Amino acid sequence: MVKFTTLLTPENIRQGVVCSSKKRAFEMISHLVSSQIDDKDPEHSGFECLFSREKLGNSGLGNGVAMPKGRLPKGDKPIAVFLQLNTPIDYESQDHRDVDLIFALLVPSTICGEFAQTILPQLAEKLLDKSLCKQLRAAQSAEEIWQIFEYTDRLNNEETENNMSNGDIN
Repeated sequence: MVKFTTLLTPENIRQGVVCSSKKRAFEMISHLVSSQIDDKDPEHSGFECLFSREKLGNSGLGNGVAMPKGRLPKGDKPIAVFLQLNTPIDYESQDHRDVDLIFALLVPSTICGEFAQTILPQLAEKLLDKSLCKQLRAAQSAEEIWQIFEYTDRLNNEETENNMSNGDIN
């Protein structure tokens, strides 16, 4: 089972972000990860990865949550960013609901296929959990958001262990 704290770092979490559009959110994400991308122009590279993938299909999951993703030409591990927006933005989501929670992923091309098949569906399911979303929206700091993700990972881990000890492998 995928863990938020395996993908995300506390440094890549922002709370109360003032952002006016999807494009501005992508720019902010790209700026945040620029020091983590191996490229001559990492900020532009991060933005282009997200923007070109978004052209293929909207990354709004519904319930005010978006999970934009992009493919990095280089790298050996995914880079994740979480933004809790101060005010929801029009994201052109299928449910027509504005987005205020953004979990962005930049994934190296060498592991994109595996990631898309296993990690992304699990992550999307977790991000759509109404209880988790409520907690993330109520968080007053980036540190509190990190603690929410740590707690969620711990709960999921305990649930998995309980299911395995009861003979339930699902």
